[in-house]
Amino acid sequence: MATLALAVAGAAVGSALLPAGVTVLGATLSGAMIGGQIGALAGSYIDQSLLGGSGQSSARGGPRLDDLHVTASTEGAAVPRLIGRARLGGQVIWASPLEEEILKNSSGGGKGGSSGGSTRSYRYYANFAVALCEGTITSIGRVWADGKELDLTQLTWRLYIGTETQAQDDLIVAHMGAEQAPAYRGTAYIVFERMLLEPYGNRLPQLSFEVFRAVDPFEQSVRAVVMIPGSGEFVYATTPVTRRVGPGQSETENAHTLQGHTDWHLSLDQLASTLPNVGAISLVVSWFGTDLRASQCQVRPAVDNRNKSTEPLSWSVAGLTRSSAPLISHHDGRPAYGGTPSDQTVIAAIQDLKARGHKVTLNPFILMDVPEDNARPNPYDPDGPQPAYPWRGRITVHPAPALEGTPDKTGAAASQIAAFVGTAARHHFSIAGHQVVYAGPAEWSFRRMILHYAHLAAAAGGVDGFILCSELRGLTQARASASGYPFVDALIALAADVRAILGPATKITYGADWSEYFGHHPQDGSGDIFFHLDPLWASPNIDAIGIDAYWPLADWRDGRDHADWHAGHRVLHDLRYLKSNLVGGEGYDWYYASDADRDLQIRTPITDGHADKPWVFRFKDIRSWWQNAHFDRPGGIESATPTAWIPQSKPFWLTEIGCPAIDKSANQPNVFVDPKSTESARPYFSTGIRDDLMQRLYLQALTEGLDPTHPGYIADANPASPLYGAPMVDLDHVYIYAWDARPYPAFPNNRLAWGDGANWRHGHWLNGRIASQPLGAVVSDILRSHAFERRDVTHLAGVVPGYVIDQIMSAREALQPLELAYFFDSLESEGRIVFRHRGIDPPVLSLTASETVELKPGADLIALARAQETDLPASARIAYAASERDYRRAVAEARRLVGASGRISLAELAIVMEADQASQIAESWLFETWAARERAQFALPPSRIALEPGDIVALDRPGDPRLFRITEIGDHGSREIDAIRIEPDVYAPIIAAPREADAPLVTIPSWPSVAFLDLPMLLGNEPPDAGYFVAMMRPWPGAVALYSSPETSGFTLRALTTLPATMGETVDDLAPGPPGRLDKANALRVRLDYGTLASVSDLALLSGANAAAIEHAPGHWEILQFREATLVAPSTYALTMLIRGQQGTEGTIVGALPAGARFVLLDAALTSLDLGPDDIGLLFNWRFGPSNRDLGTPSYDTVVHAFAGVG
Repeated sequence: MATLALAVAGAAVGSALLPAGVTVLGATLSGAMIGGQIGALAGSYIDQSLLGGSGQSSARGGPRLDDLHVTASTEGAAVPRLIGRARLGGQVIWASPLEEEILKNSSGGGKGGSSGGSTRSYRYYANFAVALCEGTITSIGRVWADGKELDLTQLTWRLYIGTETQAQDDLIVAHMGAEQAPAYRGTAYIVFERMLLEPYGNRLPQLSFEVFRAVDPFEQSVRAVVMIPGSGEFVYATTPVTRRVGPGQSETENAHTLQGHTDWHLSLDQLASTLPNVGAISLVVSWFGTDLRASQCQVRPAVDNRNKSTEPLSWSVAGLTRSSAPLISHHDGRPAYGGTPSDQTVIAAIQDLKARGHKVTLNPFILMDVPEDNARPNPYDPDGPQPAYPWRGRITVHPAPALEGTPDKTGAAASQIAAFVGTAARHHFSIAGHQVVYAGPAEWSFRRMILHYAHLAAAAGGVDGFILCSELRGLTQARASASGYPFVDALIALAADVRAILGPATKITYGADWSEYFGHHPQDGSGDIFFHLDPLWASPNIDAIGIDAYWPLADWRDGRDHADWHAGHRVLHDLRYLKSNLVGGEGYDWYYASDADRDLQIRTPITDGHADKPWVFRFKDIRSWWQNAHFDRPGGIESATPTAWIPQSKPFWLTEIGCPAIDKSANQPNVFVDPKSTESARPYFSTGIRDDLMQRLYLQALTEGLDPTHPGYIADANPASPLYGAPMVDLDHVYIYAWDARPYPAFPNNRLAWGDGANWRHGHWLNGRIASQPLGAVVSDILRSHAFERRDVTHLAGVVPGYVIDQIMSAREALQPLELAYFFDSLESEGRIVFRHRGIDPPVLSLTASETVELKPGADLIALARAQETDLPASARIAYAASERDYRRAVAEARRLVGASGRISLAELAIVMEADQASQIAESWLFETWAARERAQFALPPSRIALEPGDIVALDRPGDPRLFRITEIGDHGSREIDAIRIEPDVYAPIIAAPREADAPLVTIPSWPSVAFLDLPMLLGNEPPDAGYFVAMMRPWPGAVALYSSPETSGFTLRALTTLPATMGETVDDLAPGPPGRLDKANALRVRLDYGTLASVSDLALLSGANAAAIEHAPGHWEILQFREATLVAPSTYALTMLIRGQQGTEGTIVGALPAGARFVLLDAALTSLDLGPDDIGLLFNWRFGPSNRDLGTPSYDTVVHAFAGVG
């Protein structure tokens, strides 16, 4: 057969032709290396007629890595093609003439300042459209203008994602007419309407855009998610909430980006674009458990800060306010959790979700607030305290079952559980508007939490589903008698109460742990087996069997000497392997009897020697559990009558499924990394390396395997019920854990706002991770765009955060950077283009010299050549687009610490990635180069026709076996083979340090601190009825606008103050002093909120300098001057050599002025208001805020004031 291979020069030929070598991508390489390594690493197995040019070890012919994202308007420029996410510049494709606005403003000077006057200024606005890339894209994220992130909330813009059916933009139509205006179909573009150009020097700024485009169909298949974090006082608020931290300064509680109105809104917008078919959302709301002993455990709401003042919402949950609520414990100097979401925000979130078309399941949740320094008795260990921040599933009786002195199987256990459950009854609750009022026993109990949220759901207008908490395994398995489970009885009673509150339209379930739902196997030697939750599952008030289904779908180890490798599986990242363990593997076919057995992979088959029902013991065999009647086995003897469970009567809801983004997480997907918690752990045999692909494949295996409509469905894995006519697992309620209400990348990058950001890296979060695309899907998309349909990408593993093809090029050129970064080769096999990673497959052949064919008499049967060390690189550098640095160019480097070479290899990859991934690539590339310095040439008989380029052969040399990868085959009677040395271990990922992400703090403009001043005529030429206005805020927005209206609407712009005022308050009492004369006795300390003060000369003082106003009573201001200003503390000045009662204000001095009086420096920041005689004495509503914000935004505040016209 004809073998397709790119032209690869042999090492000897290369040395002859290029004895001095050449420089490629910054690396000087010998001719031998070019022939023996660079050409070989290219994986150059695709014929040029199919895919274009050859060569691959560098990305020189591929897309360009450009750190300069320039907005241009170039005719004929290539339209970029994006996969994943990246930062793009764009091309201006339409613009209208600039719009001009004329502004008039008046200002007054301070005493001694210049006279006031009227000024005219101009503002310019632009309407334009920018093409981003080929469509169809998913969405855009951040936008930068002249390198600074743009506040999209203050702009009018519209995005067209580039479909072939998108309509024309109305603004473009208005300017060009419907007949002439293009729709730019197939091109994603954005239209800006009336962008203010003043911040950019009255020109169009250089814009760049964070753009997302998904090419993998998995995102389309996700139907339900769990919405977290569940804690955070205003994390679910749909209106901006701020806390005042000082005059003119506030901080946001829930608006940490410049892209959305609130974090909540932006996160949901990101969800809608990333996972467009999500219909159901499980909204988590948390109260806090205080103890693992059921009888001592309170379940209560809590706050994270006692001294916080928030506007416009104040925290309130279940009748508690910030001052009366418990305070969450601290860890490492900050709250261990966010506070319980305020009740009104939960209502707003439910209503907003429903308005967006989602089905809402309310999910009350218990977080354990047990700090590490506690001295509480541990029910599981009589000799130690309770573990720090444990899992809620460990709440149990004290001592725990199986320990000496346990109350388990006695009435004492029922009493302890009753204390936890509480006595709050349905009639103790009522709804007053949007508030739930409680008038029952003074207890913080489980019933109070559940019933509170049931009533809160009703106050929100109802919900589609309600979960009676989850994973309370230690409680559901505690017994009051040999077969009595009191907490299960409590859940049944609660289900009836919730049904009565929410009605028949709400589906109710309990989220059982995957180790809990199917039965209780005490393992205490009794032989007992009870389907202890069956009374709950059979209850008429329970609509589904809820499972938090963190099933292991793998049992993988490093290397090749483990059971699943020997069973024929070659990689962990294989959907077929993972799916085979959905209805097989651990928990289905076999189990590990001990940790030691797990280490040695001694697997014990799951059997049932009593009733031949092995499914009773299989926690993954939900089909058999669902299809069969259940019989308890007290003492190991099967009962004659079944439990209350009716086979196939109700569907499963998978109330949580998820997988952390960490190496080998499919081995143990339920664990998580959280350093503060004693539950923190890596999955079995994990190296701790981040692995986003493992998370995606785990979720894909589970959702596809259970979907009868999907081509990847596992036969009979999800049968339909003859009783209710739908599948066993309700796919609309397979909730993936988790989507966070805190939008990416603000979370996890903003570590000041949120303490759990570091956990995201290896956690279960989908935000910021699901947008990365599988390598196979990326390669498929490239080939599809070049009309190559016969391809096999099933062997590719890896995730590509982002990749940009920025110019017209062949598929080969587009694939080159990917092949280098992900170490895969392409070849033709059986009429298809096949892609395979290096170092994965075992040798297809083990050869000795005796099995080869002699080509020349006397020549070596296996000719080996080895490049000299000085021709090899001492370091390898990878340049890439760093996603954690706003996609700026970054370089990762790997070095050899020994050796005589000083050469450097550099590859510039137009791939978005993070620092640790780039470091792994550089490390593998360097050591692959060194391993591949050995080259083998030999010939085999024609009978070896099955060999293909890319195959691994083992050359069995005495005492020195080596692996070689075939790079070229020539058929000339015999099969003449070129091969290079390969070391599979060089491709194993390494632990590399991540780079801390850029997290610029987004400052949301707060309310200005203002003062209205009735002052006398300062210079003598002002209108006698003039009023004055000053403002200060941090950060200063450029100008503060002041509007007025005699009513609560119809506001008119009255002034713009463009300078922040130097203002504050007095620190000391000020005794009366002589007006109009130099007061050498009194001193006044003032603390400034903004600005500085300075001393002046006597001449300047007498010329009116250093004039200030201090307020003796509301609206009554004394003007004084000071010669000396001495800084005595931060922002605090001592003012001496005073002149009191200036400009006729001595009448305000009627006694000592108490400390705390307002102080305003009278300088150019003083803005006069154009008042008329008819305005004096009239109350106006004065509304003020940042001039670059809309009048109706929360950044504006309102006061009522009447000017007296004292001038």
